[in-house]
Amino acid sequence: MRPLDIRKYKQEIREKGRARRSEIAPEQKKYLDGKIADNVRRLRQYSPAKTILIYVSTAIEIDTKKIIENAWADGKRVAVPRCIPDTRNMEFHYIESFEDLKPGTFGVLEPAETLEMVENFDGCLMIVPAIQFDLQGYRLGYGKGYYDRYMSRFTGVSAGLCYIEELRRHMYHGRFDKPVDIIVTDKCIRTCKK
Repeated sequence: MRPLDIRKYKQEIREKGRARRSEIAPEQKKYLDGKIADNVRRLRQYSPAKTILIYVSTAIEIDTKKIIENAWADGKRVAVPRCIPDTRNMEFHYIESFEDLKPGTFGVLEPAETLEMVENFDGCLMIVPAIQFDLQGYRLGYGKGYYDRYMSRFTGVSAGLCYIEELRRHMYHGRFDKPVDIIVTDKCIRTCKK
């Protein structure tokens, strides 16, 4: 039996996942994204969290705008990632409004480098993007490794977002892949065993 080519395996799943997401009708996507945002707010780890580390979604991702607005309404600080040029690393900076964002790496909205950076993970809940997750919390991201690198030193609670149809029983993963603690879908919340 030939060994698994993990890169090819991930790329095939990634392409199928992107295609499936692009087929979701806008009204259906808005409904599902709203359910996920509501479930994030229901997490028992959400209420005590002082800071929400969260990505600013692109069109193909689960919309995070409502989650960010909820966090501000609930008196939490919000920090979003900025990719560090010429590296595969990122850092999170606090924002107080969507006006603090401008197009950055890959055209994704990012905070200015001059905004305060998150350096202490006490009381942080990190919301992680992916195309798919498996039941153990391993994720299939977008292939650049930014989140796996960041999660290797993150000491707070991490929660991944995906639609229920994107939750798989098992996915092969690489040795540097980091699982999330919780998966939040439009139908359920799943705590992942380590």
